[in-house]
Amino acid sequence: MGDKAADFKLKNTIDNKMVSMADYKDAKGIIVVFTCNHCPFAVKYESRIMNLDKKFKAKGFPVIAISPNDPTIVSDDSPENMAKLAKDKKYSFPYLFDETQETAKTYGATKTPHVYILLKEKSDYIVKYIGAIDDNADDEKVVKEKYVENAIENILAGKPVTPETTKAIGCGIKWKKV
Repeated sequence: MGDKAADFKLKNTIDNKMVSMADYKDAKGIIVVFTCNHCPFAVKYESRIMNLDKKFKAKGFPVIAISPNDPTIVSDDSPENMAKLAKDKKYSFPYLFDETQETAKTYGATKTPHVYILLKEKSDYIVKYIGAIDDNADDEKVVKEKYVENAIENILAGKPVTPETTKAIGCGIKWKKV
């Protein structure tokens, strides 16, 4: 928490263009979500991730989704399948493939989904929240705490983010076998 977030340059599976945080010159911050195609938790949160982008992009906090999984372990998470899902669901944000898994390792991501809210301070992005999207993966209708939404609303209001961290709930990242 409070660390300067490392920039990355990863391929967007939707249009094959390289994307980095530096491309978001007008953003106040970024919602980085490590996610994937196959994980049941990622699937349950997919519409909520899409809604976060719709709600907060206009307020200066766009979503960048990143899949860190090794597609040789789970073929559903291949760049081709990522592109198909993103196009079928009409993602309004980039869906990047972390082929080397270095970005996920640098951020300390362990689950899909795992969220990092970054606030732009001068030319740096500072980590303000790490964890889950909300407190109920199974049923959006009974969510009591919308961690990501509350954190961004607090940031926009100039208030401290509380909580700063929550436990990410999801599937373990499928790391390459070394």
